[in-house]
Amino acid sequence: MAAVPRPEILAAFEGAKGFMPVDEGLALYAAAVEAGRLGLPLLEVGTYCGRSTVLLADAARAAGIAVLTVDHHRGSEEQQPGWDYHDPETVDPEIGLMDTLPTFRRTLFRAGLEEHVIALVGRSPQIARIWNSPLGLVFVDGGHTDEHAGADYEGWAPHVAEGGLLVIHDVFPDPEDEFTGQAPYRVYLRALGSGAFTEVSATGSLRVLRRTGTGV
Repeated sequence: MAAVPRPEILAAFEGAKGFMPVDEGLALYAAAVEAGRLGLPLLEVGTYCGRSTVLLADAARAAGIAVLTVDHHRGSEEQQPGWDYHDPETVDPEIGLMDTLPTFRRTLFRAGLEEHVIALVGRSPQIARIWNSPLGLVFVDGGHTDEHAGADYEGWAPHVAEGGLLVIHDVFPDPEDEFTGQAPYRVYLRALGSGAFTEVSATGSLRVLRRTGTGV
């Protein structure tokens, strides 16, 4: 039976700003609990306001490990002014740019999970270039262009330990979803085609893959 979060953690997840539905969140949580048994850190690319981070952090807390979450906190393409996913409350009124970092910190504080999360504030490729440690889980949920999704995969997938999990969000095979999910879908196909990963589960737009081979 898959692990499920405590009611208060699920409530914190549902109460946080973000776009992940509950069924996908439960699948992510179960993957994080499983990956946590490796005793290695879990890493998320694309923090936004910490909705999914709550689930990863609770799983990490139970395993005695940490979650690292990577984001520049200026918002991805579809979250900028004029786009459907823009939230004016995330704009810094002084500089006029998005800044989701304060909201993210409040999310973790309210959930009682601050001490289990290390926030890496910066662009994913820059941080990935200086990262050199194995990870039990990598959750790719950053930018939705081929440039950004591809860079997240190239930068972080090689660090998934043998038996660890690569989780990809917003995988939409339908060409009509070109803007929101085709780039993650192509990353998903790339991971499977590499021979390094085997699919474990699919829930909505969430794909869970296990590292079973070498190469990326």
